[in-house]
Amino acid sequence: MELTWYGHSTWYVTVGETDLLIDPFFDNPKTETDPGELDPDVVLITHGHDDHVADVGEFTDATLGGAPEVVGHLADQHGFAEDDVVGFNIGGTVEFGDAFVTMHRADHTNGLESGFNAPSAGMPAGYIIGDTKPTQVADADATTFYHAGDTGLMTEMRDVIGPFLEPDAAAVPVGDHFTMGPMQAAVAVDWLDVDHAFPMHYDTFPPIEIDTDDFEREVEATGSDAETHVLAGDETVDLSEL
Repeated sequence: MELTWYGHSTWYVTVGETDLLIDPFFDNPKTETDPGELDPDVVLITHGHDDHVADVGEFTDATLGGAPEVVGHLADQHGFAEDDVVGFNIGGTVEFGDAFVTMHRADHTNGLESGFNAPSAGMPAGYIIGDTKPTQVADADATTFYHAGDTGLMTEMRDVIGPFLEPDAAAVPVGDHFTMGPMQAAVAVDWLDVDHAFPMHYDTFPPIEIDTDDFEREVEATGSDAETHVLAGDETVDLSEL
């Protein structure tokens, strides 16, 4: 499984022959990528805030996946074909090509349109993306990546996502102010019991500028065995090689 971080919460995940783009927002200081350069099979949306959906209209040839309220609105706004829209919800797993995507809640707010003034669009989400369908029988050969979305610390990470969905790697927001900061994000990493942790959702705007060294120190302070990886924007890693 390959992961590319395009800054903020924008990730490109390759599972087998299937490419998934999460939260397309390329107007951020960590990336020099033109969204027109990418050709994902699937675009996943965690929630409707502008800094997670701003560039979704660049990918109308892809399948759009997410909560029905959000993807329904985006499909109407940008002209996605009805057959290319997959609405699913918290707890559900959908097979997209070679990838199995499970939606889980995120503790945050949600909305549509610009300015954060529109009516709520329901529960925000995170995604657990794997190359096998999740079951209660552990599969040592499976590879699973958790994109936590915009969230605060929540005990579901400790009680459900970690022990039952078993992510190998997690991208967690660390910028504070609108999401977890370094300390709570580090606790999340410990609770998830992942091998690899990637910070996201930081340095995009002044309120979420941080020193990522703080996150690395906080992860170490939890006693977690997770290895932290602070990626440069547009950097790709192969989980099998870490």
